[in-house]
Amino acid sequence: MTILVTGAVGFIGFHLCKSLINDGERVVGFDNINDYYDPELKKARLNILTSFDKNLFTFVKGYLEDKDCIKNIFLSQKPKVVVNLAAQAGVRYSLENPKSYIDSNIVGFSNILEECRNNKVEHFIYASSSSVYGGNAKMPFVESDNVDHPVSLYAATKKSNELMAHAYSHLFDIPSTGLRFFTVYGPWGRPDMALFLFTKSIIENKPIKVFNNGAMVRDFTYIDDIVESIKRLIKKPPTKTNIYKKRNFEPNESWAPYKIFNIGNSDPTPLMDFIVALENSLGKKAIKKYLPIQPGDVPSTESNNKLLEEWINFKPNTSIKDGIYKFVAWYKEFYNF
Repeated sequence: MTILVTGAVGFIGFHLCKSLINDGERVVGFDNINDYYDPELKKARLNILTSFDKNLFTFVKGYLEDKDCIKNIFLSQKPKVVVNLAAQAGVRYSLENPKSYIDSNIVGFSNILEECRNNKVEHFIYASSSSVYGGNAKMPFVESDNVDHPVSLYAATKKSNELMAHAYSHLFDIPSTGLRFFTVYGPWGRPDMALFLFTKSIIENKPIKVFNNGAMVRDFTYIDDIVESIKRLIKKPPTKTNIYKKRNFEPNESWAPYKIFNIGNSDPTPLMDFIVALENSLGKKAIKKYLPIQPGDVPSTESNNKLLEEWINFKPNTSIKDGIYKFVAWYKEFYNF
């Protein structure tokens, strides 16, 4: 079975591709290797992937919004499963460059959906985000919650993806699964995320920016738990239901072959505790610069994983202490500290 993974040299995509290849799956990786963050880190990931057997990994460089490029990949590679992790990421960057979110996350996403439709893909899995919960104050976040109040354009595009996927699932019987990731971290992580930024600054004796004066809580989720969840979900596509309830739908329910899952650690961690765990792993105290909350940010996130656990008999469980330790070990090795 050929699995197409878009965003293949991104953080999650790289780890997923590597794990699938190690399982003996044939993977087609797709990425534009843009400069949203250090392209050299992306190229280092790609070098690892291309070191595998060429019968197991094929890489194609291109853009989601390039309709002809996407069409050619589906025609030439004939994927049976598509895992769409490519997107313009970042809440804060969406304030600076909104067009890139429309191009990649809306236009590009529609191109992928069209080719899933035209090529009878057996399972379409795509990255949504915990950001869709927006201004919701009730914790933990549950898939049945209303998500109609995004607080960033990034979140709005991810909610749009869920709606677009549902329409295609209904119209063309495409089994689709949306993944609401909660603050993913770990080795080979994104340089624009807090753990990477904090680690670099602490090592270099520079202040770290602590937003909302430290009164932030995040459901940090380790990368290996994310990958294990996706791999199990690949093997269990949703199916149509026989009951067409015309009233009182929950936002995550459907008669179509369509599912949405939270993927979080269900163990929300105060930002200051997160910093202490990082200081302990580095053996060094951080210089803290306290700042107000940033536009588009939310003060807290917490995942309810009950639906995920019931569906795949697995839930993320890596502790912050262990996860940060593994990241710091990778960071020191990769950057020769």
